[in-house]
Parts: sequence; structure tokens; C-alpha cells
Amino acid sequence: MGLLQGKVVVITGGAGRLGRVFTEAVVAADGRVVVAEVMNARTTAAIEALRAAHGDAVAGVECDITDAASLDRLIKGAVDRFGRIDALVNNAYPRNAAYGRRFEEVAYADFVENVGMHAGGYFLAAQRFIDHFRRQGHGNIVNMASIYGVVAPRFEVYAGTDMTMPVEYAVIKSGVLMLTRYIAAHCAGMGIRCNAISPGGIRDGQPEVFLERYRAHALTKGMLDAHDVTGTLLFLLSDLSAYINGQNIVVDDGWTL
Repeated sequence: MGLLQGKVVVITGGAGRLGRVFTEAVVAADGRVVVAEVMNARTTAAIEALRAAHGDAVAGVECDITDAASLDRLIKGAVDRFGRIDALVNNAYPRNAAYGRRFEEVAYADFVENVGMHAGGYFLAAQRFIDHFRRQGHGNIVNMASIYGVVAPRFEVYAGTDMTMPVEYAVIKSGVLMLTRYIAAHCAGMGIRCNAISPGGIRDGQPEVFLERYRAHALTKGMLDAHDVTGTLLFLLSDLSAYINGQNIVVDDGWTL
């Protein structure tokens, strides 16, 4: 029997860079996954590939985490398909076209919209799933946060590149950590727990000068691969972590030391 034998996990953004790897890991641990995505050509193709590889262990459901009705349809679709939901992984990454600008270039309206979509979407997803989990009698939420919700940016690693650390991201991910603690405390006695994972940087074609500067702050590897985070996710989704609640686990090769 696998670590997640029979468990049903909903992963928002489950067709994305991290989400696809998370989906594969949950299925490999004998769990079943509902991939919740805003459907387009890229996400649809990713879901089709996951279903081709894993068959009925994976289902795709369209969802916008900023829309309560959409989340309610996701919950109903997951229950109709698999009979129950054991866990939610808040992993979606909504943002507008202006996201990622340098601090002095960020417009107020874009800042507010991006924080609202991302942090607000995590709140709304948690709220709707908690309503279901409370009626179901149990549930588990894992929020994807970041090292940049824990420490201030090291802007020097971005020097000489077109990259930066968006201010919205830092505000969002620090907010996700407090949201995690709030949810855990709010759900006391309900059979619902909530934890967060704060990964370090994930390798995704960044320029070598950036990778070298980033690696200088790490202890072994530097930038991680998505697979390096899956062990922590599986642990938090499993019964091995039954009494871990309201915590944040940093997976960053020592980068924040």
C-alpha cells in the first residue's frame, strides 16, 4: 500500500510547473488527484497527458479560485467523481499581465489585483473547502508559500539579469503563512488541519549568472527541482503528519539560514 492509499487530493494549478509534479507524486503514492485548472490549450494538454499516463486516478475540473461558485462546482465534481475529498493543495498562481515588474514600476491597481487574486484566491478556496470538510468530518489543507514569505529578498542575486522579486509575491506569500496559522486555529476541533510549504527557488531556465549567485547562499544544490518538494508534500498529505498543524516547512537547501 502506498503512503496515500485511497486518498483524494484536489490540487489547484495542478497542470502547472509544480502542480504536474505534485500530481504525479500523489498518484505514485496510490492517491487520486483532481487537477483544478483554468482551462486553456496548455492546461488541457497537460491534463490529457496525466490522464493518459494514470487513467482514472486523475480527473481534470475547470476552476477559478477567485470565484466561489466555481470552487463549489469543483468540490461537487470531485465528490461526484471520487466519493469524497481528503485534502486540498492550494497551489494555483493567478496573476495579471502586469505582474513581475520592478518595485518602482508597479501600479497600485495591479498590486491590489495580484494580491487579491492570489492570496484572496487561497482564502476563498480554503473557505469553501472548509465548509465541505466540516460537513464531511475531516479534511487537510496544504498551502504553497515561499521562502520569500519568510525572509526579505536578496536583490543582489538578480543583478545583471532581467529578473526581480515581485513585491506582490513577497506580500502574498507572507500573507499565506499567516492565513495558514489562522485556518489551523479557526478549525480547532473540526478534524481539519492546515500547513504550509515554503520552497526555495525552483529551476526553470534561469540565466547561469543568477543560478551561480543563488547557489552561493545554499548549502548543497542551490536552485531546486520541483521533485525536491514532493516528499514534504506527501508527508503533509499523509497520516504520518496527523498531529502537525499550523506549521510552515521550509524546503530550500539552507538558503534562508
